[in-house]
Amino acid sequence: MIAETIPDSRAEASRPKPTLLIVDDEEGPRLSLRVVFKDDYEILLAENGLQAVELARNHGIDAVISDIRMAGMSGIELLGKLKEVDPDIEVIMLTAYETIETARQALRFGACDYLNKPFELGTIRAAVANAVERRAISNEMRLNNVKLAELQTQLENQKLQENVSESRGEIYASIIHDINGPLTIISNFIHLINQRIADAKTVDGEALEMVKDRLKRMTRQVTNCIEISQRYLSFMRQRSAESARVNVNQVLADLEELLHAHPSTEKHELVIYPLPRDATLPINGTDLIQILLNLSINAFQASQQPHQVKICGTIFDNAFLITQIKDGPTDATLNRSGFKNTGSILQLRVQDTGPGIPPALIAKIFEPYFTTKPAGKGTGLGLSIVQRLLKEAHGLLHLHSVVGEGTTFDIYLPLLMTEAQ
Repeated sequence: MIAETIPDSRAEASRPKPTLLIVDDEEGPRLSLRVVFKDDYEILLAENGLQAVELARNHGIDAVISDIRMAGMSGIELLGKLKEVDPDIEVIMLTAYETIETARQALRFGACDYLNKPFELGTIRAAVANAVERRAISNEMRLNNVKLAELQTQLENQKLQENVSESRGEIYASIIHDINGPLTIISNFIHLINQRIADAKTVDGEALEMVKDRLKRMTRQVTNCIEISQRYLSFMRQRSAESARVNVNQVLADLEELLHAHPSTEKHELVIYPLPRDATLPINGTDLIQILLNLSINAFQASQQPHQVKICGTIFDNAFLITQIKDGPTDATLNRSGFKNTGSILQLRVQDTGPGIPPALIAKIFEPYFTTKPAGKGTGLGLSIVQRLLKEAHGLLHLHSVVGEGTTFDIYLPLLMTEAQ
């Protein structure tokens, strides 16, 4: 029997299904498993180890289900060959003749799971889903490593222009400041994992699910660090991301996850309202996250006393009257002349019930390195970074703060489009 590919016309071209290879020298099990998984995966079939290895060389395979006892090349031998082709390929071994030594061999050679025949459908579905998820995480980590290597090469070869070189120290400090957020979250996740499994000899059940969830979130934060580095490299080269765009509600959902994991939010209340109808902004998603993250963390760190930080948004479909925004002892406006006030405008509000900002400090808080925090507790760069990112996005910021009542930051950004509910 030749290797067989089962296409699925319902697969989305923009997001292909994961590919599952089924290897068994008996036709019945091969076809049965194809029926079970054909709706969820692109299926490849092979009747022996040689065919399976050839398919692995010529296709991007995410997971493999293989019988252990097969004529010619055994499942254990095939496992080793597949790992030579692709070390990250995930393999599930099946057998009707379980022995402890066989199981040990399979796991030693890198099998991600080992199931006995006959098996329950729920069990094998869960095993394949877990294998595909592990593969996806491996792919993302590999891609991150490639991007990090590219960034390192680009940074080593980058010759900054003289006007940029003069502010090199501030740029480097800004990079460290922005990356510190994701690193703090990664550190917090590692601490939670250590607390949960420090004395455990095995990890399964709820503990295993918690570890898997935190590892996925940590991977996303590594991706954020890379994107932040790429954005600063573009800034140093004075390249603008003209084609950048981001959906606001996705940013708000990501922001909520980040803030809940950040130690600054402990003992305080966070409230985030998604937009009633989503909106798309012509801004890099990492930049918008950094703007909102810096404002939110500053709001939480305004006082040790428990208080609320609320984030919400409003869409202005008609002409926005910038003249309505006034400056004064309790108000300040940034980038009024650079604001692109055309078409629809989105207002994003970060509001806290903290102690408020004294009028004498309102004009100073956006200066680089200015901070009211104790030595070692703040860099004074968060709000100056917000100012730079908003200027690049042609946005406007209005600050209103009253001592004893709290502080409100309103960000105004030009919309690319809006979507109906």
